[in-house]
Amino acid sequence: MGTRLIGIAGPSGSGKSELARWLAATTGAPVISLDSYYRNLSHLPLEERAKANFDEPASLDESLLFEQFLALSRGEAIDVPHYDFSCHTRVAGTQRIEPGESVIIEGLFTLYWKQLRRLLQTSVYVELEDETCYARRLARDVRERGRTPESVERQYSTTVRPMAEQYIWPTKRHADVIIRGDSVLEESVATVLGFVRGRAVRGSAIR
Repeated sequence: MGTRLIGIAGPSGSGKSELARWLAATTGAPVISLDSYYRNLSHLPLEERAKANFDEPASLDESLLFEQFLALSRGEAIDVPHYDFSCHTRVAGTQRIEPGESVIIEGLFTLYWKQLRRLLQTSVYVELEDETCYARRLARDVRERGRTPESVERQYSTTVRPMAEQYIWPTKRHADVIIRGDSVLEESVATVLGFVRGRAVRGSAIR
């Protein structure tokens, strides 16, 4: 028996990860972040790694993530890599994800690739104004990723916002469900699960 894949997309700081965590807490489903699939830059000096554009789809190892998510959809276990944003490299160890009723996939580009969209039973897009996304990104990167406010501002203006406009905002049209990133999370979870359960009852085929 295969695993139902629920995909959550949206720009940086919109609230994707928080929605995924609440869905996971409600359903017991594990969460996989596309951030785990950033390409390993250990072959480059640290200062060169920091200059990489992490806000375009090519920065992720799409062949590995396609392979693993296809395996999950078939009911097979996968080993998700670990990625360290402080040094822009993969680190030792993996996260074992066992197949179950559902798995939640969240990330900037969850709805970007057609090959991935076809594996999703439910596609969710989290939208929020750019100004609020930036404020959330600034707080997170300084707190969790060892960044300076100046470096966060520079990256946001040069790559994060332009790449979101090019690659992420347009994927909203592929969503089954659109959620506001500042909505009450209990209500957002209920909206998503209402769609998931309705689709399961109807027995809709994978798109």
